[in-house]
Amino acid sequence: MTASASASCFRATLISMPWALFNRPSLQLAALKAYVEQEMGAEITTAHPFLHIAAAIGIDVYRRISETSWAGEALFAPLVFPGQRDKARRLFGKSLREGGAGGKSPDYDELVATIAAACRNWVAHQDFSSCRLLGFTVCFGQLLSSLHLARLIREQGCSAPVVLGGSSCSGTVGRALLRHFPQIDYIVDGEGERPLLGLCAFLAGNTQGLPKAIVGRTTVPAVPCHQLENLDLLPIPDFRPYFIEIKTVFPEFPFIPVLPLEFSRGCWWNRCAFCNLNLQWQGYRHKSHQRMAAEVEALTRTHHCLDFFFTDNALPPGEADLFFRREGESGRDRRFFAEIRGIATQEQLEIYRSGGLNAIQVGIEALSNSLLRKMAKGLTVIDNIAIIRDSAAAGINLDGNLILEFPGSTAEEVAETIDNLDVLLPFRPLAKAVFFLGQGSPVCRAPRTFGISALAPEHRYRALLPPEVAQDIGVFIMDYRGGRRRQRQLWRPVADRIATWRAFHHNRKHPDQPALSYRDGGEFLIIRQERTDGPPLHHRLHGRSREIYLYCGRIRTRDQIQERFQPLSTSALDAFLGDLRRKRLLFQDGEQVLTLAIRHPA
Repeated sequence: MTASASASCFRATLISMPWALFNRPSLQLAALKAYVEQEMGAEITTAHPFLHIAAAIGIDVYRRISETSWAGEALFAPLVFPGQRDKARRLFGKSLREGGAGGKSPDYDELVATIAAACRNWVAHQDFSSCRLLGFTVCFGQLLSSLHLARLIREQGCSAPVVLGGSSCSGTVGRALLRHFPQIDYIVDGEGERPLLGLCAFLAGNTQGLPKAIVGRTTVPAVPCHQLENLDLLPIPDFRPYFIEIKTVFPEFPFIPVLPLEFSRGCWWNRCAFCNLNLQWQGYRHKSHQRMAAEVEALTRTHHCLDFFFTDNALPPGEADLFFRREGESGRDRRFFAEIRGIATQEQLEIYRSGGLNAIQVGIEALSNSLLRKMAKGLTVIDNIAIIRDSAAAGINLDGNLILEFPGSTAEEVAETIDNLDVLLPFRPLAKAVFFLGQGSPVCRAPRTFGISALAPEHRYRALLPPEVAQDIGVFIMDYRGGRRRQRQLWRPVADRIATWRAFHHNRKHPDQPALSYRDGGEFLIIRQERTDGPPLHHRLHGRSREIYLYCGRIRTRDQIQERFQPLSTSALDAFLGDLRRKRLLFQDGEQVLTLAIRHPA
């Protein structure tokens, strides 16, 4: 699209509201600003009012609330729907408690008043007189805050149309928002760059139609609009306004920002039964490792930051290998967080760690093979245990969730989970995540397959929204009926076991030392094993026993072991593996085995 006289003076403001993490600029805003300005020659202002609210209530309080999205939405509920205050107050307190937020809960009504004043003050200091479009990025936890600020801006006399976009506006949700909230004029359904560019061009008078991905109140001719095919052609996100705001809001600069990165869009697996995180994407696309490396280098030079956070649902494995290998050779002390699938090998994890990847999120989800099949994870229990073990060996902190109360879970699956939790005691604890039904997920689309008999709006939305609004919007999470009480009973022992697991690691005297490790003496191994109920145990393996143990440091089959260590009788191998299994030094799943101790760092 070429610039024109009308386009050159087109101005828009894009806004990110709480409860975005205050130490990260909005990637959505930065990417959209850079793209529209490049393609249209417009002037796009980006704003992060969440910084002002964090300053008003204190960054520690803001952090606690931002880690519990329901609590954050509850604080804005009475500002949008005054009649919801009592229900929202109860939800706020309950959400903070369930979210594990420590310390005394802040006073709800005082927080609401402080936030309301901060929003009014922010609007009062803005000049929207030349603004032709107001845009809000709306992900989980940002809906009510965006609705509140959009209405405030309208009440101050700004008549610019308002557009909402983001993962929480996809599909029928976005259309329902238009029905109930007059402060919204347009919804972006899906990827944002081309639709927003088309909307700006339409409002500037450069085209007679709107992109198909733009949903508005009035019917206008639709023009084709597709996703970007080559992400390498995107301009580098423009985070400069965020850093300018920091200097104004936090002149003492009390934190070092973490910059978000986008290597890919969508999910190359995209089959998990519980997942609805990719509804806004059509297919999977990724940048090249060369482009990603150039982007990281440019952002480092521009903003003097060394900490980065990949927003991808799953990094592209091949390109990620090349990127982190290149990072390892760069000599930079950059650090990265990323979400990866649990298929990474020991060699890949070592490459990732050498390239600065020191923290990962892995979708563990289950420790039962039949449950993993129901979830369509495409992995087995031994795969999950391998990546947990290998990440620890590589020096990468792995965070993962264990989904409790998955619909249709059996007592046998829960028992298998408990047994396997005992095996994982030496490693970083998983977090418990009670199953929630994501709208549009495979479970939601075929509920009876999973024993679900009825669907309804998530009950917490009924505390935030009036009944007629909650029922129509449906929003991102659904409630359901079908065996839920039984699932709570079945999974309670798992929740208790996870609590014991976390307490074990919290109370360890030497948390920097692996809880299950070995030292290699050449002809023998010494294995050190910490326990919950006594001093550490020490085990020695000599000769062939040592060799077999080291050989099984990656997943092996019994046939592979016997082939490698001939002559080795089946009975002798079974006895050796059984002894290690009983001592929890090895995990065995049918014909596959994996030793658990990792080498003690020098």
